[in-house]
Amino acid sequence: MSKSKSKLIIGISSRALFDLDASHDIYKKSGVESYKQYQIENEENILEPGEAFPLVKKILNLNKFYDGEKRIEVILLSRNSSDTGLRIRNSIEEHNLDISRAAFCGGESPHRYVKDFGVHLFLSSSIEDVKLAIDSEVAAATIISSNSNSKSRNSDSTKEQLRIAFDGDAVIFSDESERIYHEKGLDAFIDNEKNAKSPLKAGPFKNFLLELNKIQNDFDQDNCPIRTALVTARSAPSDKRVIKTLREWGVRIDESLFLGGMPKRDFLKSFDADIFFDDQKNNIIEASRELTSGHVPYGIKNKG
Repeated sequence: MSKSKSKLIIGISSRALFDLDASHDIYKKSGVESYKQYQIENEENILEPGEAFPLVKKILNLNKFYDGEKRIEVILLSRNSSDTGLRIRNSIEEHNLDISRAAFCGGESPHRYVKDFGVHLFLSSSIEDVKLAIDSEVAAATIISSNSNSKSRNSDSTKEQLRIAFDGDAVIFSDESERIYHEKGLDAFIDNEKNAKSPLKAGPFKNFLLELNKIQNDFDQDNCPIRTALVTARSAPSDKRVIKTLREWGVRIDESLFLGGMPKRDFLKSFDADIFFDDQKNNIIEASRELTSGHVPYGIKNKG
């Protein structure tokens, strides 16, 4: 039922996809050789799902709406070597995940391959790799561990629809307005937004949102398997510039929540989000108690 030939490509790190905490502890305490030996000795022991596993499964499941056409692809981008990565490959096969392309980078950051693979969104447990990807102008987020039962709760979900929630400033949009608030206060921020004639500048997630919209546009809005929400601390009158910017970009956001500084967690739970992206670490830590959450280390709030 494809109306366009574009493909949405997601990059995922091995530690975001699988629970590698035990082997990562060995790496930190005993070094790379002990880690390598441990992974080889256990390469037939299948890894348990990690924080982003249910999300990846749901993303891959979207291909079933295309009658065999692969319109959404997930690529493994790992700091493991091919040797230590064999356990990860075995686990991908055992969990029946349709992931065929991979980069095993032998201890170095895989960020330099995100553009070569055409990745639109990179999810990792490494903030260093995520920052490097954002510097390469690719949307990226650090998957935050919830230290809760969110993995099992999400994996039990029977809903097919993929639900993605985004913060606005420093995620979809640049941090230009947030800088004014940070440096000059709320009144200056509101005054700037009321009088601004130009759309907001693009943030790190604009291009990903555009690609996501291409998939959404293959479906009638009432039957779309992807639903999006903007969940922002903005409120009237600063909401108007957001609405006009999205209109200018030709981007569809299904739901827009202008919370005026209220906590976001309950709203995200009510939206039933599969993942939430925000530039503020405290918002992500709070949200991660309920759902998979990605910290976007971009903008004024992440300086210093």
